[in-house]
Amino acid sequence: MPSLTRSILARAAACASLSFMFLGCQPDDGVADPESARRAYLGLDRAVDRALGLGFDGYNAASNANIPEQMAAGELSGTMVVGGKVDQGASDNKEMDLQVTLTDYSDGPVEDMFDIVYDGGPALLDLSLRDLPAGTVTGSFSGEFAMTGALAGMVALDLDITGETEEAPDGAIRRKAGTIHVTGTATSQYGVFAIDVAL
Repeated sequence: MPSLTRSILARAAACASLSFMFLGCQPDDGVADPESARRAYLGLDRAVDRALGLGFDGYNAASNANIPEQMAAGELSGTMVVGGKVDQGASDNKEMDLQVTLTDYSDGPVEDMFDIVYDGGPALLDLSLRDLPAGTVTGSFSGEFAMTGALAGMVALDLDITGETEEAPDGAIRRKAGTIHVTGTATSQYGVFAIDVAL
């Protein structure tokens, strides 16, 4: 998978009402911490990109409905495993139902200061491919991961994915660089963080 230039446009989410703020935006001690809520996601930012890449690797490697498990190391520690199923047949439209599991996973210190390690899953990565090879991809990525290190507790991702696909020179189907758009939220005891990321 080629290197992707990303523009991180993530911003802290505002709570819709005072009652929601107290129920959903504050940690257990009653004090919201927007910076920690942001860092809880940033430690997973590259992981979202990696999960998409492994999902497409699995699609291209599949010889039947079961996608062979794809594994990659975090940049600092641990592993990511992606597996699942894909529609078979000659149709130009495919559905992928994938599961993402992290073990002792870290892509390095967030903002060069905060070491956060993630474990858990399987998170659900569901992708719809349309009009292959030069078509579109839409989908969702949702699940919870446990944090240790600089942050503790659970972080829950609820993401929507849109973008385009293309055929690589070797005939594989891949994401079209620069077209993937990820939006949604990362929710932890520190608050809710809104995500708007271009890959």
